[in-house]
Amino acid sequence: MSRLWKINCMEDTYPDMWQRWFKNQCVAVGYASSLGYQLHEGSQGRGWTETRRDILNMSPCDYVVVSLKHKRVGRIGQITGKTIEDDQWNPLVPKSKTLPDGEMGRRILVRWELTTGPESHDLIIQLPENRAFAAGNETLRAVSEITSMKVDDLREIMNNQKNWINLSGKFNYERAISDYIAYYSHHLEDGLFPHPDLTVREHVFKDRTRSDVLLIDRLERPVVVECKQYAPTIGDLKQLRGYMQRLKVETGKEPRGILIHGGTQKVSEEVTSEASSAPVVEIVSYSLKVDFRPSF
Repeated sequence: MSRLWKINCMEDTYPDMWQRWFKNQCVAVGYASSLGYQLHEGSQGRGWTETRRDILNMSPCDYVVVSLKHKRVGRIGQITGKTIEDDQWNPLVPKSKTLPDGEMGRRILVRWELTTGPESHDLIIQLPENRAFAAGNETLRAVSEITSMKVDDLREIMNNQKNWINLSGKFNYERAISDYIAYYSHHLEDGLFPHPDLTVREHVFKDRTRSDVLLIDRLERPVVVECKQYAPTIGDLKQLRGYMQRLKVETGKEPRGILIHGGTQKVSEEVTSEASSAPVVEIVSYSLKVDFRPSF
């Protein structure tokens, strides 16, 4: 029976790593060839021992899912081979002065399921809160077997377009969308304008906390906008409500709160339920598209 494995993709450390995996039809782990199998002591040695054991337990026809931070995944691939011996080291990160062996050179070769999930590999999948991988080894370890869900269950999640989001990498979406709203607030809602009396971007309250954007609506009601790169959480709502309370003290008016996020359009029931309690927080998703063309 085919098993399902998870491999963490280090997008934060190596931007564009998921794109490299997709192009080369593989996933990969580090533990450079100069370290090899001679690591037997210390946390790094134990890490490689556990990772190597898991890779050796993988079989052709097992499945691998690319795991990204914040409960997101890339594609599913079926294993076709492995190159984990020292003499097979084939780094996806080029050699450099700081990385004389390169990095990500122990590859698990896969055939991507191109009919599962979005057509574009620029899009990834946000796992719903109630259908994420189990806490513990499934979440924490770089390589682990997934036993909390079946492959077909994962396919169902990945084929639901409501779970598709953009791959952001290191790009600072929060700052970019905050700046955009400050200049083009009417695109968020007709009648919104930059706040006339307060610092619009990163207003500093008396307790030294900073809000993202302060606006005013057509009824002259102050509006606090908080921008998040990923799916909103209960903590995000608490943070925004704190800003709303501080703004109420400063202006003497009951403010509105809008939480902008780059997660999936459908938000978890827990978050939507909490957002509807007083003071109400409006939740809005965004998508960002950038086009390039020659300029002569």
